[in-house]
Amino acid sequence: MNNHKEISLKPKFYILPVIIIAQFFCTSLWFAGNAVIDDFAAQFNAGFNILGYLLSTVQFGFIVGTLTFALLTLVDRFPPSKVFMISALLGALCNIALLIPNITVFNVLTARFGTGFFLAGIYPVGMKIASDYYKDGLGKALGYLVGALVLGTALPHLLKELSWNSDYKIVIQSTSLLAAIGGVLIFVFVPNGPYRKPVSKLQLGVITELFGIISFRKAALGYFGHMWELYAFWGFVPILLKTYVEHHRIGIPISFWSFIIIGVGFFSCIIGGYISLKTGSRKVARYSLIISGLFCITSPLLFQLQTEIFLGLLCVWGMVVISDSPQFSTLVAAAAPAELRGTGLTIVNCIGFAITIISIQLLSYLVTKIDPSYLFVLLAVGPAIGLYSSRKQLL
Repeated sequence: MNNHKEISLKPKFYILPVIIIAQFFCTSLWFAGNAVIDDFAAQFNAGFNILGYLLSTVQFGFIVGTLTFALLTLVDRFPPSKVFMISALLGALCNIALLIPNITVFNVLTARFGTGFFLAGIYPVGMKIASDYYKDGLGKALGYLVGALVLGTALPHLLKELSWNSDYKIVIQSTSLLAAIGGVLIFVFVPNGPYRKPVSKLQLGVITELFGIISFRKAALGYFGHMWELYAFWGFVPILLKTYVEHHRIGIPISFWSFIIIGVGFFSCIIGGYISLKTGSRKVARYSLIISGLFCITSPLLFQLQTEIFLGLLCVWGMVVISDSPQFSTLVAAAAPAELRGTGLTIVNCIGFAITIISIQLLSYLVTKIDPSYLFVLLAVGPAIGLYSSRKQLL
């Protein structure tokens, strides 16, 4: 009887590939547009840094969206595939709204905010859907999902290196279409998973309840430390490379190597997922934090190395800086009650991305104040806090 139950709970072979493809298609709304953001911003004669606002507004939209989704426990009260599809379609509409003739700066920023808001119903909800299907192998499943996000993050650098100069309208149209397709794929092919336990009513005190769970709190704090480093590292990889180029007076294809250093994290997420099947998510997360923290501390020394060694070590850093992300999400999902798993993942994402803004802004301020080669030492604060806060859980 038990064997029959195990077989019945095994997901169909296409479930995970569909979730991965849909996640990549839909998160293209977030990152792929960055490749042509300069061309898009050039049409406005604003009296402020429109480029910076265009980029940061999406992040703020995501933070507000995840907070809203978490407070209203939307993904736990309603079928997550339906939430994913609706969010993807509305996100695509916000994205395509950028092509409205004679659009104002205010409306552009509103559209980008809306895109970020509805991404809250895509990225964390995709992880929630995976957790409804994969119980024992969740670390591996989330490794693939975060890997898809990594490729989306790295894509703009590759496009720039290839000197892709097509009309930016094609990019916006394409990403909107991909998002719509991804949403429909999830809705059609991925119904409610066998491990889903919905809640029937609104629970406004759910965030306090979740953080009252010790294992949830420790996993979340580990994730927060990881996020302090991750997006600041990703965002400043080109600065790191430019600093090395200026120091050694050599030529390096910066956009290409930015793509490689960030994109290689796709493989480490997947490898880490498979390792977690044998060692557990805790060890993968712990050692990833330790190694990435060591890179932060010793980063000034990297600039003294030969070019081949320098680039090789940056690729290793690019692997370990993200390999703990799916494993921390796995620990968060495992610690949350089944009926609140989606809300738990969403609120942790919300706080984590809010932290990224602080670390990115700090490095943005200091980049002109100190020698850039010492800039990345500050990122060690994140891994240190993550290891200390979750030390008993990760040991």
